[in-house]
Amino acid sequence: MTTPPVREGSPPLSLYHLLDPEVLADPYPLYRQLREEDPVHWDPYLHAWVVTRYEDVVNVLHHFKADRTPTPERLDELGMGEIAPIAAVMVKQMLFLDPPEHGRVRRLASVAFTPRRVGVLREHIRQIAGTLVDNLADKPRFDLMAELANPLPAIVTAEMLGVPVSDHELLKGWSQDFAEMLGNFQHNPGRVKKTLQSVEAMVVYFHAAIIREASHPTEGLINALVTAEVDGDRLSEEEVVANVIITMVGGQETTTNLIGNGVLTLLRQPDQLERLRSDPTLLVNAVEELLRFESPSQQTARLAPARAILGGTRIPEGDAVIAVMGAANRDPERFSDPDHLDLGREDNRHLAFGWAAHFCFGAPLARMEGQIAFETLLARFPKIALAPDEAIEWRPNLGLRGLTGLQVVTS
Repeated sequence: MTTPPVREGSPPLSLYHLLDPEVLADPYPLYRQLREEDPVHWDPYLHAWVVTRYEDVVNVLHHFKADRTPTPERLDELGMGEIAPIAAVMVKQMLFLDPPEHGRVRRLASVAFTPRRVGVLREHIRQIAGTLVDNLADKPRFDLMAELANPLPAIVTAEMLGVPVSDHELLKGWSQDFAEMLGNFQHNPGRVKKTLQSVEAMVVYFHAAIIREASHPTEGLINALVTAEVDGDRLSEEEVVANVIITMVGGQETTTNLIGNGVLTLLRQPDQLERLRSDPTLLVNAVEELLRFESPSQQTARLAPARAILGGTRIPEGDAVIAVMGAANRDPERFSDPDHLDLGREDNRHLAFGWAAHFCFGAPLARMEGQIAFETLLARFPKIALAPDEAIEWRPNLGLRGLTGLQVVTS
């Protein structure tokens, strides 16, 4: 095992510095330092390897093990049985499965989550975004997160699942609780308790939704997952519930953060904002660049397989590895002038949605919602800027990067 470099008079190099709100507000200097000084870094504070170069992150996402959730039985052995209900859900979610089980669940889910199903939502999403933005027309100042970035994906997700749209705020609250657990590596008993309550509530809610679908079927994703079949194989009810939860969380949090982070980035760089406003054909490329520049998903963890080597360093089998997509997306070996926002950037195979088998299958929907949100907002407001007294506050989520609020003015 390699020893991290020690720099006299400086704090130790570690990803734990993200716990500092000032570092969390701008993590990219830390990422750059890790990438330049120790790109395959053993972090003794996290007891994990931290990987920050694009090539190495792709390797981890492609070849390392996603199955890292202890079983409920193992948690009991460790004296952590209280969180077993969370593990019981996570061990069935495709995000945490390896082949062949991952391929099986993904194939069945893909039958339900087809491009055609996403495509027919476009005009409806445009209507939802239009209504939300129209409601802001007479407000010279508003919180973009509360008024658009949070409700748009929450409403779309409720409709996509086939549950009452009136429940969208409930779904959003559950989603944020689950995301706080997914995105953080520090122990927080208060967070665990709240997440446990939310997971138990979601399980009850979605089991009830499945029962409703049996007598009153909808065209939503829950019904599609329940009825999906490949070569006689179907998902169990527990698998449907688990993967509805992770789809709901991923769909909401990624899109909320894409919209919030993207608008903040554009408002901080008004020349790029005006470039997009004057040339709407840049919209598709712009969303990809905003995903790269301020990735909604900053990092994910894997376990090393046998005989793993990263950047010339041998990684012992079973060691935890944190792949920092937010750092890889700023790697100058992969992207020219990576700290510069270029809405016209062409060669932009970023890692915001992952890579290979675990590439987010909800990415087309997130991209569509982001494109529609930016297009609708810019069309409605010829002038939009950060509120003069706005203090930017990032959610205390180290892996899923997003804002608590974003006050803007339109006159």
